[in-house]
Amino acid sequence: MKALSIRQPWAWLIVNGYKDLENRDWRIWYKGKVLIHAAKTCTRREYGEAVAFAQPLLPPGVTIPPLELLPRGGIVGMVEIVDCVRQSSSPWFVGPYAAVLAHPEPLELIPLKGQLGFFDVPRPVSTHAAKEAR
Repeated sequence: MKALSIRQPWAWLIVNGYKDLENRDWRIWYKGKVLIHAAKTCTRREYGEAVAFAQPLLPPGVTIPPLELLPRGGIVGMVEIVDCVRQSSSPWFVGPYAAVLAHPEPLELIPLKGQLGFFDVPRPVSTHAAKEAR
């Protein structure tokens, strides 16, 4: 199974169903289920900028967890990529490309080293994640 590494709090927003697009500078050809890997690194500045952008887009009463409470350095969920678009009315779109996401499923952290772009996850990890998602 493929995985995509994303920094927090973006990974939390995706697997919890708040963020319906994942922006990239490159066209995303992959379609289907993908594991969401929360990158190990995230600076306070990156976190603060992300919260400043994302928090106003969330429903009332939903608050992005503090950085210290967000799992990092492993698989945190699964989502289905159903399309790649160059424009969208979604407030999450910043382009130039965005994967359209559906069916998010958060998972308990499964520690795993991330990689750039889409990467293959070892079979035992993907099997464990698939069982947890059911």
